[in-house]
Amino acid sequence: MTARPDRPAIQAEILRQTEARPGRSICPSEVARALLPEGWQALMTPVRQAAVALARDGRVEVLRKGKPADLDGLRGVIRLRAPLSSPGAD
Repeated sequence: MTARPDRPAIQAEILRQTEARPGRSICPSEVARALLPEGWQALMTPVRQAAVALARDGRVEVLRKGKPADLDGLRGVIRLRAPLSSPGAD
């Protein structure tokens, strides 16, 4: 059985996938499947938690129905993308 990835590994994969598709979003299941092809469903909660931590740091955006999601009351289907504008880019 493959070892379950830790939060830094999950966050690295989220960043890799979102940075590879600037301006486009990804599904958290894509991250889980990339890290654990067999039994990826068990990673969905850790992927969501890692995404929220990255969003709080401004490194990704968590979207719900195409709009930035409320990170404190996050429920349902979400998507992830790289921030459309980086801090200090103005």
